[in-house]
Amino acid sequence: MLKVGVVGGTGYTGVELLRLLVKHPHVVVQVVTSRAEAGTPVSQLYPNLRGHLDLNFSEPNIELLSACDLVLFATPNGTAMKMVPQLLDAGVRVIDLAADFRISDVDEWQKWYGMTHVCPALLEEAVYGLPEVNREAVKQARLVANPGCYPTAVMLGFLPLVEAGLIEVEQLIADAKSGVSGAGRGASVGMLMGECGESFKAYGIPGHRHLPEIKQGLARAAGKPVSLTFVPHLLPMIRGIETTLYSQLKGDVDLQALFESRYKDEPFVDVMPAGSHPETRSVRGVNSCRIAVFRPQDSNTVVVSSVIDNLVKGAAGQAVQNMNLMFDLDERAGLDAVALLP
Repeated sequence: MLKVGVVGGTGYTGVELLRLLVKHPHVVVQVVTSRAEAGTPVSQLYPNLRGHLDLNFSEPNIELLSACDLVLFATPNGTAMKMVPQLLDAGVRVIDLAADFRISDVDEWQKWYGMTHVCPALLEEAVYGLPEVNREAVKQARLVANPGCYPTAVMLGFLPLVEAGLIEVEQLIADAKSGVSGAGRGASVGMLMGECGESFKAYGIPGHRHLPEIKQGLARAAGKPVSLTFVPHLLPMIRGIETTLYSQLKGDVDLQALFESRYKDEPFVDVMPAGSHPETRSVRGVNSCRIAVFRPQDSNTVVVSSVIDNLVKGAAGQAVQNMNLMFDLDERAGLDAVALLP
């Protein structure tokens, strides 16, 4: 059995990791850390885990974590980078679900995250954990940077077009919407039901931290820089992301066939039949991205709709998918649930 530790088990991403890991056929959760909740039973904070996980939260201790085969960080940005070098030296493999290792340019990272990176040498080694792009590299990685939720939905929607060189990458638009769980579990007036319920708004229009991550991934696929207008929105629901993506075609192509061919062997990307409109509820609680592609009025405009659960394919589920690849397990292991409806 694979011995796994979770650092930062009290947030929404942390508990989602635990929900998936406790039912994984090849995993034993060895340690779950939280400075604030050390000594408290995990199931006391998250009663959905009662009967599934008999552990108390513990202080984040390198010695305890070094006994694991894999450590997953579900911590705020800037936390993992302080511990990862010691864990790698101890022979432990790491998946960071925060942003510490997602952007390879240290100056760009420091600009967007407003702090000094304490182990910039590892940025080059870290593998960006989007399996649909970097599957083989993930298998060999010691350190995986789990992608952000918005970047996952946006990149999976744009990739077939960008990789094939079929669109103008100088004028990409991503109109993205997320449920409130994307903001985390920390107390915030703006996330109160009385503040965000029955309301809908854009935010981060001048610049969002996920923007450089998305541009980096698309530029790698295109082989050149891209220009992207990315506007996120807050929806009055708990889970889910929908991104509506716009680009301009360079020529004529069978878009449906292109997307079906690109993702035909991908277990967690579902290209829906022509004319479909993906719904966030169809991926609630599962590690799937559902995509539909359109060419309205036979114009040169391509519209792609991409939906994920921000806590699963956008975070914890993708981390488990990467874990499976890193340890030569069935990529689908622990991720075969059916979405929750209604």
